[in-house]
Amino acid sequence: MANLKEIKARIKSVNSTQQITKAMKLVAASKLRRAQDRIVQMRPYAQKFDEILDHVNEVSADVKLKRDFGQVREEIESVLVVVVTSDRGLCGGFNTNAIKQANQRIENLYASQKAAGKLTILPIGKKAYEYYLKNGFNVVDKYYELLTDLSFASARMVAEYLMQSFIEGMYDQIDIVYNEFKNVATQILREETFLPTVSSEKEEGHEAAIDYIFDQDPSQLLDELIPYGLKVRFFRAVLESNASEHGARMTAMDKATENAAELLKELNLQYNRTRQAAITTEILEITAGAEALSNG
Repeated sequence: MANLKEIKARIKSVNSTQQITKAMKLVAASKLRRAQDRIVQMRPYAQKFDEILDHVNEVSADVKLKRDFGQVREEIESVLVVVVTSDRGLCGGFNTNAIKQANQRIENLYASQKAAGKLTILPIGKKAYEYYLKNGFNVVDKYYELLTDLSFASARMVAEYLMQSFIEGMYDQIDIVYNEFKNVATQILREETFLPTVSSEKEEGHEAAIDYIFDQDPSQLLDELIPYGLKVRFFRAVLESNASEHGARMTAMDKATENAAELLKELNLQYNRTRQAAITTEILEITAGAEALSNG
């Protein structure tokens, strides 16, 4: 059994840890509120743009840019997978789950490209960057620090790189894996094809796309609309992941604080029992000594 000094040291250590987890929970809660506000405001806008892009995929076939971004290559030789994680840990299984989902998609769909060295990872977040670099993947290392200054302007640069790489034929398909924010305790893993653009309405068997009436040259309008819509789609995915990260960290730190409280109860009980046992032993020794002296 541990002595009183050891137990007291453990109690002090757990107390210190509990204070840290409490502080981290409060910081995560503060960041979550801001991130949640951003994604709640962004979703309707992004969803409407997705609808427009889906409809555009079914109409205006003469628009060159639409054909460029919607071109499904006959043979997929090279693939880029964007994996969105966080810069820091202590957020439960948030990072691990995203990486596992990406790896599973790679093994299921792109095993041949991986074996041929034609699979590339574009990590968003230091955790994904460190993992894929360590495990010998081809890594685009220019944008993994995006989360340190997350804005539409910075996300647009990444989206422009993805679009340019696809048009130039550097990659035949670009996928993105990220966590979608549902609530503080729940994140939904998403894996989507970013390019080529595929109409989700067509995939899900919905009604035919709207035949838009254009007041101006469709090519001029859609050449601006399609790239912007793709940038909005990418920015939304990163915002979803950012909100999910703070939610996961808040939940993890809340659980860690509760576990520390339970451990403190056990340690205090153990401390009191050990202290009581020591006092009892001392009393018995004093009594035995007094009895021996009286008998002597």
